[in-house]
Amino acid sequence: MSMAALFRGYRNFYKRSNKHVELSLVSYRSMASKTPVGFIGLGNMGTPMARNLLKHGYPVIATDVFPESFKDLQDSGAQILDCPAEVADKADRIITMLPSSPNVIEVYTGPNGILKKVKKGTLLIDSSTIDPAVSREMAIAAEKMGAVFMDAPVSGGVGAASLAKLTFMVGGVEEEFNAAQELLTSMGANAVYCGQVGSGQAAKICNNMLLAIGMIGTAETMNLGIRLGLDPKLLAKILNMSSGRCWSSDKYNPVPGVMEGVPSANNYQGGFGTKLMAKDLGFAQDTATSTQTPIPLGSLAHQIYRAMCACGYSNKDFSSVFQFLREEGV
Repeated sequence: MSMAALFRGYRNFYKRSNKHVELSLVSYRSMASKTPVGFIGLGNMGTPMARNLLKHGYPVIATDVFPESFKDLQDSGAQILDCPAEVADKADRIITMLPSSPNVIEVYTGPNGILKKVKKGTLLIDSSTIDPAVSREMAIAAEKMGAVFMDAPVSGGVGAASLAKLTFMVGGVEEEFNAAQELLTSMGANAVYCGQVGSGQAAKICNNMLLAIGMIGTAETMNLGIRLGLDPKLLAKILNMSSGRCWSSDKYNPVPGVMEGVPSANNYQGGFGTKLMAKDLGFAQDTATSTQTPIPLGSLAHQIYRAMCACGYSNKDFSSVFQFLREEGV
């Protein structure tokens, strides 16, 4: 058993029997923190997240299916391996950040997946946004191998990932939350325990449904104001000092030229892709159907983002809904 896994076992035992003994494990905690952390999935979000682990002194062992994605991280000091199984053979704390449920299933249970070589006691943290049912399936598969799986999807986007200001919504065994939190707070500002496995995904789905609705509302409002002759910067200023203020208006405005450092200032490149938002809204639709929950605005948002994908906006940031409304005339 690895040192990090051993420490977690000691910590959980002594937490139940004698909380004061934890003081004698400070050296174990320090040593465990210096063991390698695996990271799988080096896309727009994964790369800055892994880089922040390096900045906090964690040796990172990483892999991705696209070789061009890991060059910068390799230059920053990460060790790059060929496949997830190799990462699992070298690290007992592994973070995954992947685009979809099928990707997660492949990375964990595929022929070269994590569970082929995972060590007993390994902590597996999945920060992908996927179907909560898939998170539960992966937790069961990991448990059979003696590992611990937690879902920890994120909110905040690429900017927050770069600045280590993400919010993690965590589901899993509560006794393992402190061990996960140690890593997550190196990559974000908040890590919130939500309950059993899958509850982090549930929280993320709800958040992203609201985000999509808010972004569409902001885009509609800005488009109407511009067509009424208002200067977009002036309108944004008014909104942000009034009751219409929201994250999409004052942190991520969808109108080109209103803000710097957001995708709308870079032809909607980077950020959170339209196809990913459509995927998340699909999860919201599915779970709303299964729980008989009315989501009229969420359903409409899903239709709009699906239409955007059909019109060539799949790889643009989801704030390109402004451009879609303005140019497609829907």
